[in-house]
Amino acid sequence: MKLGIAGLAAAGAMLISASASWAAGELNIYNWGNYTSPEMIKKFEAQYDVKVTITDYDSNDTALAKIRAGGHGYDIAVPSGNFLPVWISEGLVLEARPDQMENFKNMDPRFVDVPFDPGRRYSIPWQWGTFGVVVNTKAYTGDIDTWKVVLDPPPELAGKINVVPEMGDMIYVAVKYVGGEMCTGDKEVVKKARDVLMAAKPKWVSMEYSTIEPMVKGDFLATTDWNGSAFRQRLQNPDLKYGYPKEGTFIWQDTVVILKDAKNAENAKLFFNFMMDPENAGMLSGFARYANGIMGSEKYMPADMIGAPELTVPDSLKDKTDFSIACPPDVQELYTAVWTDLMK
Repeated sequence: MKLGIAGLAAAGAMLISASASWAAGELNIYNWGNYTSPEMIKKFEAQYDVKVTITDYDSNDTALAKIRAGGHGYDIAVPSGNFLPVWISEGLVLEARPDQMENFKNMDPRFVDVPFDPGRRYSIPWQWGTFGVVVNTKAYTGDIDTWKVVLDPPPELAGKINVVPEMGDMIYVAVKYVGGEMCTGDKEVVKKARDVLMAAKPKWVSMEYSTIEPMVKGDFLATTDWNGSAFRQRLQNPDLKYGYPKEGTFIWQDTVVILKDAKNAENAKLFFNFMMDPENAGMLSGFARYANGIMGSEKYMPADMIGAPELTVPDSLKDKTDFSIACPPDVQELYTAVWTDLMK
């Protein structure tokens, strides 16, 4: 295996070198909002004489629907790993073979044979992290390491709670809270999870993706959130703390893919290799405040990221931390029914 990767990497190096001389043009990226380092993009543009345009989306469902519809004009997208099997099975992404590129050697081995893209034939890591709760500890001094904060909140927080409206993540939260496991199809467990969510909803003030500003300002006193977002909140308001729920949480990873109908596929491949360079991955993490899956990138990150509590899963939770995966269609149907009820 090592000899095979070395040979492929050498071939990839030749390809990248040959491509750089005629890379001038455009690259259109479709990504989550507030998730791309402007400095990193400027570096790519200068290095390859490529003009980059970024268009934002706010959910995996929005992104998938847009790409399915066609006629979008994007070259690259950044779906979450648990959504990627759908993109691949529907023929929406190019088999770009990042495993043959020069900088593939820098990818953390933990993220090579991932369940959503074994061996990395289609995708590379963008950012990865965990899902938990953020609480304003000036308003609430109790235990924040529990999903109870949002599912059975104390009076101090009730009416000032936000939950991010990401179906898979929030169904997982409720399932774990009632003692179930990721992607369970046990209808009794799913019913219990539904009942918990329905009972909690009147105590929420909103279901929004944008959490940083309202948490910092105190408009929200608690929210479900991703750890990098929690980190950025704490930097602006030290009363905001990230909780790792004792019931269990999951590791997620957002992935970069090249779209099958990309008009600038060669420039997109250059971007793939560029993003697997430790310095560039470190620049991205320095902006988004998540880990990235590229070895050696830590030395290019801000010092405050090293050992940050939001980026360090407690040892006591490592056996309770799942890797986010795509649930089977029959389970997904059950969850969609729950979500439909919740959103009414």
